Amino acid sequence: MAKSTQLLKGILIVALSILPAALPVAARAQSNDDNKSVGRDVKDAGHATKEAGKKTGHETKKDTKKVVHKAARKTGQGADKVEDKTRNTDNDKR
Repeated sequence: MAKSTQLLKGILIVALSILPAALPVAARAQSNDDNKSVGRDVKDAGHATKEAGKKTGHETKKDTKKVVHKAARKTGQGADKVEDKTRNTDNDKR
């Protein structure tokens, strides 16, 4: 029993003496990983913003095209109505 206690004390002393040396190394490694993940997150956010902008631009272009074409159609229809009314009026009076 005494030998196992001494062995346990020896292991504990070795572990505690190594721990202060290992902590700064682990902290630096963690810090570097955090910096890399932050950089990666920023890049991912930039890519997502770019894709969202492209999608919004595409949708805007598509919707604008629809509106312009419909306005042109309605303008043509209105012009046809006016032409029909003026043509019939001019022919009737002459």
